[in-house]
Amino acid sequence: MSAEKLQYIVSVDVYNTAKQLPADEQTLLQQATKIMHAAYAPYSNFKVGAAVLLENGKVITGNNQENAAYPSGMCAERVAIFYAGAQHPDIAIKTIAVTCEAEAEQPVTPCGACRQAIAEYEQRHNKKIKLIMATPTGKVFCTNGIETLLPFMFSSKYLKK
Repeated sequence: MSAEKLQYIVSVDVYNTAKQLPADEQTLLQQATKIMHAAYAPYSNFKVGAAVLLENGKVITGNNQENAAYPSGMCAERVAIFYAGAQHPDIAIKTIAVTCEAEAEQPVTPCGACRQAIAEYEQRHNKKIKLIMATPTGKVFCTNGIETLLPFMFSSKYLKK
């Protein structure tokens, strides 16, 4: 018995500094960094900020909101994405910038729940979302679409209609 081998290639653009990004993406990262400092993270002390750029040019920001009952908190990405979806339901998300205070050379990528939320919004508007992830050391990682971080994502096609 032989198995078919599936090779999945991850495509991520890596920049040594945010200054290598277009000006609008630098600004989006700055907004994510600014809102990160206002995160409510008294338990983990792990602050995360997100800035969502909508197709109409509006920017929505969010930061992580912890709760003593840990599952009740929410990540920065979903705070911003869900607000955008609630207030601007017919406008697609173009780009999401995420930043955190973690001391790492690799980006702290969105968690599984946030990846799935991003996937849902890509499917909702039938458009890939650019994801920009910055480290405190200055490196920036960019993907064009969530599939790079969530290759076998769950979608509505699996649900009975």
